[in-house]
Amino acid sequence: MAEAMIAGLIRQGVAEPGVLLASGPRRERGMELAQRYGIASCTDNAEAARQAEVVVLSIKPQRLDNVLEGMRGAVQPQALVLSIVAGAPIAKIAGGLEHQAIVRAMPNTPAQIGEGITVWTESPQVSAEQHEMGRQILGALGDEIFMEEEYYLNMATALSGTGPAYVFLFMEAMVDAGVHLGFPRRVAEQLVAQTVRGSVDFYTRSDSPIHLAHLRNQVTSPGGTSAAALYYLEKAGFRTAISRAVWAAYERSRELGRDAKAHAPDRGTGEES
Repeated sequence: MAEAMIAGLIRQGVAEPGVLLASGPRRERGMELAQRYGIASCTDNAEAARQAEVVVLSIKPQRLDNVLEGMRGAVQPQALVLSIVAGAPIAKIAGGLEHQAIVRAMPNTPAQIGEGITVWTESPQVSAEQHEMGRQILGALGDEIFMEEEYYLNMATALSGTGPAYVFLFMEAMVDAGVHLGFPRRVAEQLVAQTVRGSVDFYTRSDSPIHLAHLRNQVTSPGGTSAAALYYLEKAGFRTAISRAVWAAYERSRELGRDAKAHAPDRGTGEES
């Protein structure tokens, strides 16, 4: 996701390669990014933070404590910190870094091709200028939606952040079904990919908002093939399974947040509501 952000910022003209600095533990990975995008790289997070107007945290939640400890006190007072760490509340980031201007965001994997969607929020200490800066950065990944309340980030993690996994599993199941029917796998993959792409485009490009149920009814003739298929999906609990899966992801995101707050240092930053 960090590489997706680098590519998006350059592609959209939000930042020139020469002002971007990537920091991480693997020197060879940093050199690879530097060669590919013309950016600078290093392996010292604290040194990188001292130079930055915007610090982006793009790491696994399990590594967050160590990263925050190593960067504590290094972020410039006027800098903006943008975190895409799943489940990590603003209070955790602010306390760990001893820095208050924090944007918390949840992008998804289509951001890697500029077709993602990101839900984000911010701490009260983020200025209007920093807010716009955060919007431009996240907009380089695709669409972005700002929410005033932080609790929406856990919902976004379950719905849009994890959402591509649901779609890929659904597509995989359809491809396997096509192979079972007798199609070559490459043909089944092409049929499924274009069906999903076309269906989404048909929905989003309508002149006026159309309820998804209306579109579904349009392709469901009485006693037809779609009616037979949809009857079986409903009988098998398809809709309920999706709902429960999204809820399970939401609960896990909340657990990650509770774990993060349990380990967060008490530095007077307040707690997530």
